[in-house]
Amino acid sequence: MENFKGYKKSFLGTKFNVSLPKPDKSNLRDIAPVINKKDNLLLYPNYTVLQSASRRFPIFSASNIDGKSFQSIGRKALFPGGKDKWAKDPRLSKEHQWGDELYAAPKSDFDKGHLTKREDVQWGKTVPEATLAAKKTFFFTNAVPQRKELNQQIWRSLEDYILKTETVKNGLKINVITGPVLNNSDPLFVNTIKGQDVKIPILFWKIVYFVKSNGELNRVGFLMGQKSLLEKSGLLRKVRQVGAGAARAKADPLFTKFSAAGTYQVEISTIEALTKMKFHPAKDPFKDKRAIKLVLQETDLKRSGASRPGTAAPVSIKGIVL
Repeated sequence: MENFKGYKKSFLGTKFNVSLPKPDKSNLRDIAPVINKKDNLLLYPNYTVLQSASRRFPIFSASNIDGKSFQSIGRKALFPGGKDKWAKDPRLSKEHQWGDELYAAPKSDFDKGHLTKREDVQWGKTVPEATLAAKKTFFFTNAVPQRKELNQQIWRSLEDYILKTETVKNGLKINVITGPVLNNSDPLFVNTIKGQDVKIPILFWKIVYFVKSNGELNRVGFLMGQKSLLEKSGLLRKVRQVGAGAARAKADPLFTKFSAAGTYQVEISTIEALTKMKFHPAKDPFKDKRAIKLVLQETDLKRSGASRPGTAAPVSIKGIVL
């Protein structure tokens, strides 16, 4: 692997050094070791991943996005023949990352859900530089199984809103940190893979850091779930209840107009409670009186919004609170 620099905490300016999330002791014990890296961080162009050894999925994926340097490159242009090429990362043991053995298994009707969006890191001074960055998002360490109803619709709409409606259009620099909630009570995939059980994450979170025009560092958080979609799919042996922690969720116009924000926007403290990680402090003006149990119920995507089979329904973008 090339010597990539990964996520830069000073990307928003030295005054705003946004550190990577800090896992608690249980997470620290579960970090997959990276060859010749004491901090066990996987560095890619413009983003960084921390991998779970036991779950074989990323704990988080953190990216820097430069809206002014964004390069428009179609997905089919990245690979000859137009077919995505996913790979395991050679810096990790194969035993610490799921690959095609999961996604190509019988009944494995999952999308390879990018955590760091391919287009998010598709920026640079030149098209080849941006193309390389985009290609390097196609590692299994940057993917988690997601139902297409989530991955191709509301999750994608949120990603497109953050990148295109706000960041590229306004020429912003932002940091985006994304991950699954790796809960011990996550449900089991209906089949074993090479004799091993696979727990499928049901919740996904995203945090955006940005500097407002008044020079203030802000952050916004989102949570979406696929529990109901998985239950209806026949892909699970059993769905157990997600633990409801003790936290309560709380919530100028940047990033304030995502239409589903009333449902999916949450306080960062809610994400911290669910993930057992601490995130870099910043102004978090979103306030939400919903108890965390209600948040989990309401952020669970119940059904597809597609207008016809195989198509992703467009989602209008309004309502985020900054």
